[in-house]
Amino acid sequence: MSEENNNLGDDIKKGAEEAAETVKDAASEFSEGAKEVFGSQENKKMLAGILAIILGSLGIHKFILGYTKEGVIMLVLGLLGIFTCGITSSISWIVGIIEGIMYLTKSDEEFYETYQAGRKPWF
Repeated sequence: MSEENNNLGDDIKKGAEEAAETVKDAASEFSEGAKEVFGSQENKKMLAGILAIILGSLGIHKFILGYTKEGVIMLVLGLLGIFTCGITSSISWIVGIIEGIMYLTKSDEEFYETYQAGRKPWF
């Protein structure tokens, strides 16, 4: 009986070691994939596009792309909506939606060439 227990204990230890190795491999693969995604231009395109659609009137997508002056203009227009019964923030919001759709419909190369390398700030 004790020999059986020893064999069972060895099998459990071996299985645990194999499982630990599998988990290490999966974690390593996941971290490599995450580095690739977060370092890619597509990630910036997706982030800027989604933020433009959701929070377009605040111009956050402009700051993501490095357009500080344009981001401040949209932020001011968005905040001025408090005093203009929402007219300026509506304009800023419409611009954000249009830009968000444009960002998301462009290919990765086209987006990079137009908005990051070419530095085209509007539409």
